[in-house]
Amino acid sequence: MGRLAEFSEEEGKLRFTGDLLLARLGDLPGRLDAVAAPVSQLDLSDVGRMDTIGAWVVYRFAKKQGAQITGLTTENQRLLDQVGSADQPVSTRPVYVSPFNRVLGEVGEAVIMSGRTLVGLLGFLGATVLAFINVLRHPRRFRFNATVQRFEVVGVSALGIIGLMSFLIGIVIAQQGAVQLRQFGAEVFTINLIGRITLRELGVLMTAIMVAGRSGSAFAAQLGTMKLTEEVDAMRTIGVSPMEALVLPRTIAAIVLMPLLGFYASLISIIGGGLLCWWQLEIPPVTYIARLREVVPITDLYVGLIKAPVFGAIIAVAGCFQGMQVEGDAEQVGTRTTAAVVQAIFLVIVLDAFFAIFFERIGWI
Repeated sequence: MGRLAEFSEEEGKLRFTGDLLLARLGDLPGRLDAVAAPVSQLDLSDVGRMDTIGAWVVYRFAKKQGAQITGLTTENQRLLDQVGSADQPVSTRPVYVSPFNRVLGEVGEAVIMSGRTLVGLLGFLGATVLAFINVLRHPRRFRFNATVQRFEVVGVSALGIIGLMSFLIGIVIAQQGAVQLRQFGAEVFTINLIGRITLRELGVLMTAIMVAGRSGSAFAAQLGTMKLTEEVDAMRTIGVSPMEALVLPRTIAAIVLMPLLGFYASLISIIGGGLLCWWQLEIPPVTYIARLREVVPITDLYVGLIKAPVFGAIIAVAGCFQGMQVEGDAEQVGTRTTAAVVQAIFLVIVLDAFFAIFFERIGWI
């Protein structure tokens, strides 16, 4: 057992004994603060061991009194010198940044982060394509059961919510279109509006947004949780490719089912719009269907079916990419899931604009 740290007072001098360790200091710091007489010398020749806390107590008292420290061993002198060298005044001055520079800096950081994310997303897309090629070369590595399960999650389970959303959208389009066209006595053209906008744009676009919020977020959360629990690392350890086992089934399911869901959503929207036309504009269903066949070109259907698998691939790749980026703590799962939904919806809308320009250029209008 070490000795308790003590000190004795002599005229202008304090003599320390014992071990100046945290566990042995006791009330020594308080007693030193209570010393009223001036002290010019601190004798530490009878001090055994000393740690950083003990050295700081002695150094602080010596600095306060302006006293000289004597009797230190080589090791204790080195420790006291280190404590003294670390006792440097720190002056902080708030740096003023103008609002314009602060906003400009935040915009710059956002642009840099967006560029890095885009590069990472493109690299992840390339890795997904390579995994697909490997599975084509080795069909036995294709995980049929996992893909079928993703079919159910992405497609069958989403029929209810997508159908309800599409039905209400069809009613809203018909009602708003009829109100505006009534001013010109052209309510009959409400059928043109419903048929073309649902088959060409809103049916697939709203389905993609719904799938991004529902399935894209699920992909990111599932893979992110697997990253945190080190399941992905365990798969790599036993020789299983996470791209083939986790990413590819989800991507295939989204690509295959998006055209089906988009077509289903378009039909439900047309039904919803037809019911409102029947009720409010008194257009019989037979007339409604005949008018649709006259005014809606088959190219509108082709446009929707071409865009749908591209949107599905973007949603799946964005969700899986963000999920595979999770690391550190559980908070990252929520952050990456939100980022997956935002990125998927943003990319879907951007690609939809490019598709609109492309199809207009080739005459599919």
